[in-house]
Amino acid sequence: MLYCASALAETSTEHASQNDMLQELEMLPYKREGYNYWMWRGHKVHYVVKGEGRPVVLIHGFGASTFHWRYNIPELAKHFKVYAMDLLGFGLSEKALIDYNPFVWRDQVADFVQEIVAKPAVLVGNSIGGFTVLLTAAAFPQLTSGLVLLNASGQFEVPDEQKKPVIQETALQRLVITPLITWARRWAILFTFWQAKQPSRIRSVLNNVYVDRTNVDDNLVQSIVTPAQEPNAAEVYYRMMTQFLSRPSDITLNKLLAELSCPLMLLWGDLDPWMGATKAEKIKQLYDKTLLVRLQAGHCPHDEAPKEANQALVDWISSLV
Repeated sequence: MLYCASALAETSTEHASQNDMLQELEMLPYKREGYNYWMWRGHKVHYVVKGEGRPVVLIHGFGASTFHWRYNIPELAKHFKVYAMDLLGFGLSEKALIDYNPFVWRDQVADFVQEIVAKPAVLVGNSIGGFTVLLTAAAFPQLTSGLVLLNASGQFEVPDEQKKPVIQETALQRLVITPLITWARRWAILFTFWQAKQPSRIRSVLNNVYVDRTNVDDNLVQSIVTPAQEPNAAEVYYRMMTQFLSRPSDITLNKLLAELSCPLMLLWGDLDPWMGATKAEKIKQLYDKTLLVRLQAGHCPHDEAPKEANQALVDWISSLV
């Protein structure tokens, strides 16, 4: 009993300390009407801009939005001019009924830097946002003065002997079996989306990828739920899943890192159940100009450990020439 009481006391102290830290940090207010909008290829794109100085562009992960940088934007804006943008199909950006692929978001980020930022910027991305900014930096080095990846998604190259051979479809498969599979997959994905957008389900997923769950709060959950209620959200999810997210890709991290030329920082949550410490180590091995900063956090270290993440970002970005 004494041990249990001691453990509970330590846990309570830790949570109190985390809550005190959050009270010290300014939080970006969530506005349903948004902050700023930019028309890109005929589609409405939402973004936030705060501060003055060196430009820094923040790109969120899958299902998230600019609000996921809620504890980062106000602090970083004390040192830099900070932009955070909702990728097309997410957040308060339009749920456009287009063909989704990695190059759509790459071009969105590149055009945003050219048209809105109007000078080379430090690109910062979490999860699929990390893969997006890596893709952007590799293709448009003239727009990128530095790159920060926070638990970025993306695959490494697979040896040829491990690749699955391409099998030609028979007429029966092409005309009968494949359409049936496509129909069944569509309804399965739409049902999965219906489940995934429930507040309880969103909170459960976040709890799985946050080690310290203090910041898995109603504000964060609501910022994810609200965009998922929009009329085209389910169709956008289906297109993303079928057109590239669930397909193997030849756009590997190896290839992108080989094309990269700017300084790179890996700000990595080592306790991420999806993309752990070994992934960061492998990226560092593939690219010499890398600083690896480890945080004892999960998949979203910028929101789970914002004070440490902010300090690491300020120190590294300030050190860039």
